[in-house]
Amino acid sequence: MTLTHPGSAGSASLLRQPKAVWAVAFACVIAFMGIGLVDPILPAISHELGATPAQAMLLFTSYLLITGFAMFFTSWVSSRIGVKGTLLTGLALIVVFAALAGASNSVQAIIGYRAGWGLGNALFISTALATIVGAASGGVNSAIILYEAALGLGIATGPLLGGALGSISWRGPFFGTAVLMAIGLVAIVVLLAKPAAKPDPVPFGATFRALRNRALLTLGLGALFYNFGFFVLLAYSPFPLETAAHAQGIEEFGAHQLGLIFCGWGLGLAITSVLVAPLLTARFGRRRVLYAMLALLALDMALMAVEVGSLAVLVTGIVVGGLFLGVMNTVLTESVMEATDLPRSVASSTYSGIRFLGGALAPAFAGVIAAQWGDSAPYWMAVAGLLLSIGVLVTGRRHLAHIDRHLAETPLEEAEAITVGDA
Repeated sequence: MTLTHPGSAGSASLLRQPKAVWAVAFACVIAFMGIGLVDPILPAISHELGATPAQAMLLFTSYLLITGFAMFFTSWVSSRIGVKGTLLTGLALIVVFAALAGASNSVQAIIGYRAGWGLGNALFISTALATIVGAASGGVNSAIILYEAALGLGIATGPLLGGALGSISWRGPFFGTAVLMAIGLVAIVVLLAKPAAKPDPVPFGATFRALRNRALLTLGLGALFYNFGFFVLLAYSPFPLETAAHAQGIEEFGAHQLGLIFCGWGLGLAITSVLVAPLLTARFGRRRVLYAMLALLALDMALMAVEVGSLAVLVTGIVVGGLFLGVMNTVLTESVMEATDLPRSVASSTYSGIRFLGGALAPAFAGVIAAQWGDSAPYWMAVAGLLLSIGVLVTGRRHLAHIDRHLAETPLEEAEAITVGDA
């Protein structure tokens, strides 16, 4: 892991951060919980609100569609109202819309409120790392390690908390998020000072002009198709898991069990994104790692499609898939950062906007395809998306030839890659 420097003053003072840093780190844990928090309660929402699986999965579509769209503008917003203003606006939106979703009585209302939640999450994610680094007084490296620990903890525990609260009521995860994020918001307001320096303004259309860069466009389109695999695994899998469990006579299979399974998925993703991805890229280069991970994910999803009625195969495929996804997320975003000479905030915002479009479309298609062609069909759709991603990257390989030339990254660069990749 390239971020740890045991002999440095930064790592020695890892736990000696100002209270403001701990407040933002706490908010980071809760925000990243939101990625998998809803996953274990999708079947419960479907049953209790009379929604089809396709309708329930639109909770991911609305969230990701607005997150992706907002990413095109977050660098412009933060350069106008400042890092702290953007951070607090994002947190406030999450609190409001998470609470409204918990109080809703229809799946259509929850879908709409999840869109507002996605807007808040985009604003928060785009500024959280900069906020922690700017507030740190015990060394930048230590602050970054703390931030990545919060990110990994949030991704891994989101499904676990969602399962625990969801076993009581499907409303629990929404209200729990609202309460915890409200605590984080108050702590940041009280403890985080306003930065003295005003950020340089970013032009309104900077992210759209960035699409002219062939390397960035190639990686963005590759990520769009890759996200079909990612979000079929995450958003669709709870439904065949429940079906397979009931077919095997396991009647007590609900939010709690799903939370445990996707906690394993989140742990695998968090560990490989931080620890394994840097080792693989240093040994084999980014392009080879991307091709290999996409191929392995396609094989994993194909096996899940063939054995969609086997609970053991589905559980294993989900957890193993998390290992591959963690590497993919980090390496793809590292490649984006290396591929262009655009400002990092502009490049990452543009890439995220394209990428999340795939994440928004995958759940919307998966439910309809499953209803029409059976439980295995969405996994085959995911395989097709992953193969298309390989095709895009191979076709545009001449635009990506330079991404392996400079593999040595600063801790801040690697942390940014992990952040955008996992978020």
